[in-house]
Amino acid sequence: MSPAPGENAPLRSPPKCTGCQVNPAAWTKPRVDFCYDCLPGGPFTPPPCSKCATGNNYFSQGMCRRCHPRSPHKPGSCKGCLAWGVYPPHNWMCWSCRWWQSHYPQSVCDYCRRESPVGEQGACRLCLEQARMLQEPGRALDLAEANAHGQQLYFANMHFQRRRTRRLEPGPRKRPPKPRKTPGGWGRPGPAPSTLTVSPWFQTVLIDMPPDAEVLRRRALAEDSELTRYCAAIVREHAERFGWSKRQRNDVIRSLRLLQTLRDTPAAKIRASDVLQLPRYDGNIVSTIDVLAAADLLIDDRPRPIETYFTNKTSDLPPVMRQQLEVWLTIMIDGATTAPRQRARDPLTVRVHVRAIAPAITAWAEAGHQSLAEITAAQVRAALPENGSQRALMERGLRSLFKNLKARKLIFANPMRGMKGTALNPTVPLPMDTALVRQELNSANPAVALAVALVAFHALTAKEVSELLLTDTVDGKLRLNGRSIPLAQPVRDRLARWLDHRSRTWPNSRNPHLLIHQKSAPRLLAASRRYPWKQCAIRPQALREDRILAEVHATGGDARRISDLFGLGIESTNRYLDTLEHADLAAAREDVPGTSPPG
Repeated sequence: MSPAPGENAPLRSPPKCTGCQVNPAAWTKPRVDFCYDCLPGGPFTPPPCSKCATGNNYFSQGMCRRCHPRSPHKPGSCKGCLAWGVYPPHNWMCWSCRWWQSHYPQSVCDYCRRESPVGEQGACRLCLEQARMLQEPGRALDLAEANAHGQQLYFANMHFQRRRTRRLEPGPRKRPPKPRKTPGGWGRPGPAPSTLTVSPWFQTVLIDMPPDAEVLRRRALAEDSELTRYCAAIVREHAERFGWSKRQRNDVIRSLRLLQTLRDTPAAKIRASDVLQLPRYDGNIVSTIDVLAAADLLIDDRPRPIETYFTNKTSDLPPVMRQQLEVWLTIMIDGATTAPRQRARDPLTVRVHVRAIAPAITAWAEAGHQSLAEITAAQVRAALPENGSQRALMERGLRSLFKNLKARKLIFANPMRGMKGTALNPTVPLPMDTALVRQELNSANPAVALAVALVAFHALTAKEVSELLLTDTVDGKLRLNGRSIPLAQPVRDRLARWLDHRSRTWPNSRNPHLLIHQKSAPRLLAASRRYPWKQCAIRPQALREDRILAEVHATGGDARRISDLFGLGIESTNRYLDTLEHADLAAAREDVPGTSPPG
């Protein structure tokens, strides 16, 4: 038998059924920890609802899902526009009012006098929808007349098709409503200033305290300053030029509001490091930086990626040792004009040096050394690996480090002086699995298929693929570094497929690069070298070596042809020609089907 319902039971959220952990418990008073399907001896048929007398969708405490006050399926009225049909999981708000609340400040409506998020014309969303219902075709909204005799409520989350007619002749002007006393939001600013006076002074912060997120949100919604009004036209111009979506444009507007609210000096330029803190408050970073740079209001103090990598590697070192490494890093990145003069190195080269010497530096710091001036030649030899490429790379990094520190008189002696270097063992190019290459050539991702085809047929590098422009492919030919390369037919097919996908996905993109993705489409930047190889099972360097190796064995080692076809130097060409001396490698290629050069 099912338990008898209790009278005057408290209406609270019922716990989950102990048996299935899905349905709510049948009763909270008297307490029944099972649903009617899991009751011992059951399942039992639930009783009809005590309010609506229906026997379906039983929830708990003798009521169905639509009658129980704590049911997630109980409908109600929207807190913003009073529309019927919203539910508790969405905070009793319809979809439009949820967006409305995040973009407009809380204030008193000029027409219905309700406290609600007020939009651009001083009206809440209910008054605005009422005016749209009664709007005459071709006439402007008359909020005062439409809301003079009350409002017509409607169902929530329903979209109405507005009538579109030709604009009528202007009628007699009516008396506008009284201006609001509360400050307006982004949609009701004053005229945009033609020029913006920027102060060169900054207010320094004595105590850095994180702001209250809710207070910041309310202040940002009501924010109206010369900076936001000055940048409004630039935001619109960027949105039209780069094909920004409405959401991205609103994100940039919200970011500018947040920046103006967070700044200690309202008239000063904005640092890029302050923009980088916006993710905590749901802001947009890259697009906001682009807008501030176009407005000449940005101070770009962002650390370079190599500096961030260096900081992560040396954060636990002693202060003196870290300062010595910072001097060396500055010389490597920016070069040196004083003796010994040195050209600036590529950031990738500096990264390799930092990664190679990091184990030795960390081991010396853990041994108790506070400065690199304490390191001796014996300690350097003990820290070097036994052999291999890691030893050669560490030797080169330490030689560069101690040489520059000795020249700047930061150490007494160079422990690497007179120490012979270890030669790097040259690698031998190896063929790839043809089935894997064919699988990626037929990938469902058009970007992957095109990138693999460009490397497999024409041996492009990952950097060249990422930097290709739309104008580099003309009449079936690829113009690259002064060379004109006729594209193979499989490459043309995949290129056409990618261009169709690009035009469908990002029709308004102004990015001139051939390969783009979701983040680079609304900008002019090139995609990363790792795109789209992160979604591919092949490394671009290995695929390029396979293509060159196939050409070497197909031509019998014609050095001039290899150099001209792939743009290689003498040393690089000889590296591939040396594979002809390995009979086992040549035999291995003959045994692998389909290893002839593609195209």
